[in-house]
Amino acid sequence: MMNLNFAALDPVAIQLGGISIRWYGVIIATAVVVALLIALQEATKRNVDKEILVDLLIWAIPIAIISARIYYVLFEWSYYKDHLNEIIKIWHGGIAIHGALIGSVLTAIIFSRIKKVSFWQLADIVAPSLIIAQAIGRWGNFMNQEAHGGPTTRTFLESLHLPDFIINQMYIDGIYYQPTFLYESIWNVLGFIVLLILRRTRILRGELFLSYVIWYSVGRYFIEGLRTDSLMLTDTLRMAQFISIVLVALSVALIAYFRVKRDRPYYLEDKYGIAKKK
Repeated sequence: MMNLNFAALDPVAIQLGGISIRWYGVIIATAVVVALLIALQEATKRNVDKEILVDLLIWAIPIAIISARIYYVLFEWSYYKDHLNEIIKIWHGGIAIHGALIGSVLTAIIFSRIKKVSFWQLADIVAPSLIIAQAIGRWGNFMNQEAHGGPTTRTFLESLHLPDFIINQMYIDGIYYQPTFLYESIWNVLGFIVLLILRRTRILRGELFLSYVIWYSVGRYFIEGLRTDSLMLTDTLRMAQFISIVLVALSVALIAYFRVKRDRPYYLEDKYGIAKKK
């Protein structure tokens, strides 16, 4: 009989005395660095002051992490009200991407008004960075064996042609689970490619960011339906699915409004950027 007692990957990357540096944190930090480098490269192409972008990210990144944690804790308050010491332990997992998105967008809106720059232009520049950072960050969930789907079989996982290290990591307490972290990561990588293509087309300022919101929300809606750890709005409606529907509807409405009003430059012909030569 096959021995299925697989050892899970160690979530601790480095142990320095009593200090543990977990893979979750390493992966999130890597995602932030990759996102920043991509955004800075695009800012240079658009003739946008890179210092403004760096200043924004200095505020937006920590606020996004904090808001993502607050969002998660609020919807899991029945647990955290009896475990207050766990609230700050973000390295144990438990952050919500929608919370991060809300926090970072509000930060960017306030920042852009203070600096008197276009929020939509900054949002467009960082849109590809956001989705690739999310693609990378999901691997932190993989290392923590969280954000997975419902029970499945090894045969099914093997039919997806997954490497053994992923299949084995999805074997938790004697049960195989759907690798929804992987589904979302792949969806986000595809979204990153789509956004890189879109920003070479004649889209209006703001539409690249809204396209990111639509792409991510559509994928999240369906993938969320497979997960077992969803934050619930009601007994039958998952919060992430509800937020995804709202974001798609709002984004589509804004794109339609932009197209009707026609009061903004095209992304490649932005008056603050480099005009595309015909």
